Amino acid sequence: MRKLTIAGIALATALTAGCATTDQGALDEANATASSAERTAENAMNTANSAASSARTAQQTAEEALAAARAAQKAADEANERAKRMLERASQK
Repeated sequence: MRKLTIAGIALATALTAGCATTDQGALDEANATASSAERTAENAMNTANSAASSARTAQQTAEEALAAARAAQKAADEANERAKRMLERASQK
């Protein structure tokens, strides 16, 4: 009976050790997967930050272009007004 108990304990220990090894492998794989996911998320964040920076630059460029277009429109309106006055004066002569 005593030998049977010792054999049972030895068997249980062997099975537990086997499970522990398997569990360690699963943990290692889970850690590797988590590390990979973390790197992927970090890369995605860097890409998003870069895109946001590019968008801000594009917006600034668009605002500058709009300001230039408004200035050009104002200059064209003033030139048209001067031309209109010149034509009115010329038609009165």
